[in-house]
Amino acid sequence: MSPRWNPNPDVRTGRHVVYNLHVHLVFVTKYRRKAFTDEMLTRCEEIMRDVCVDFEADLKQFNGEQDHVHLLVHYPPKVQLSKLVNSLKGVSARLLRKEYDAHVRRYLWGGHFWSGSYFAGSCGGAPLTVVQQYIERQQHPVS
Repeated sequence: MSPRWNPNPDVRTGRHVVYNLHVHLVFVTKYRRKAFTDEMLTRCEEIMRDVCVDFEADLKQFNGEQDHVHLLVHYPPKVQLSKLVNSLKGVSARLLRKEYDAHVRRYLWGGHFWSGSYFAGSCGGAPLTVVQQYIERQQHPVS
């Protein structure tokens, strides 16, 4: 490898791919109930880190408030984002309800924990305008 090349730890490689994919996810509790305590948020982060490992993804950042959580996940291209989200929400809901049953039942009922919807935003890399300019400036071959 060239000594001038400074490897970026976020740029990863696979057999036939070089990638740097990050997604910002936001999950909201059902009915936006303020069900989270500090201890529950800490446990939720642990659960979500474990789920990410199963998907060969990396939970880079996690934080939340009483009614929602934010995640920054670095994931490989073979991961279908909707499946990752389903696992994150499903596993965390099941374990948080089991471990904090009495507390959760005061705020949420009917077997639900998370709202059915979520936010996913791609992030990282060059701004969209820079990528558009780069593509526009590509040279067509001359016949």
